[in-house]
Amino acid sequence: MNLQCPFCNIDRHRVVLENDLALVIRDSYPVSPGHTLTLPKRHLASLWQTTAEEQLALWQLLPQAKVQLDEEYQPAGYNIGINDGVQAGQTILHLHIHLIPRYQGDCQDPRGGLRWILPEKAVYWG
Repeated sequence: MNLQCPFCNIDRHRVVLENDLALVIRDSYPVSPGHTLTLPKRHLASLWQTTAEEQLALWQLLPQAKVQLDEEYQPAGYNIGINDGVQAGQTILHLHIHLIPRYQGDCQDPRGGLRWILPEKAVYWG
């Protein structure tokens, strides 16, 4: 536990799902309605620092979170992503997996999805 880390000090009322090693919360600054984060309970910055058991715990919660979002928000699709490292855009150095619901019409052209991180490389189709 890191006392300076906002994810190590989560208000228990924010937890929507959990197991022994991981938990799910809604993002405080959502990209879209229902934007959700899955994170390990143990403080670590990178997916590459997790144990096999922690990885399993994280990936077990992800489909459960999707079921909740499907029922509550009925999105048309999802983006799933991890910003792993400062250069990859990670701002809170506690591993978290983004589950971002996508909705019909939420952007003009959703093709390329996560490729828009580097816009000059996003359009690869003819």
